[in-house]
Amino acid sequence: MGLDTYAAKAPDDEELGEEDEQAFEKAGVFLCRGLNSGHGDSGSFRGKVYSYTVEEVTGVSLYQEWVPPETVENMADAFEQCDPEAVAREDASGPCAGEIRDLAKFFRICADRGLGLIGWS
Repeated sequence: MGLDTYAAKAPDDEELGEEDEQAFEKAGVFLCRGLNSGHGDSGSFRGKVYSYTVEEVTGVSLYQEWVPPETVENMADAFEQCDPEAVAREDASGPCAGEIRDLAKFFRICADRGLGLIGWS
């Protein structure tokens, strides 16, 4: 089973506004894109690739239909407080430190813009 993760304003709305998309692009977030993500779809990533690391750092599983904005804010805080190099060393087959920093950016953008996460599998 796969998992694509989308930033969204509501559980039933995968479409981000232009300003939201631009915030992700401007931040230079480079994460593995989901199977159903199109070119320029910066507000999503391949959740399956990062699910273990996200759960280890935040205690939150990406395998949910909806993660509310309040929870995403806590996830952003957890990623900002972690040591990306140490997290990357703990799981050598997982994301590199740069991807962990990009996850922190992704979740902070979501938190600052009041976005939650849709898990599509």
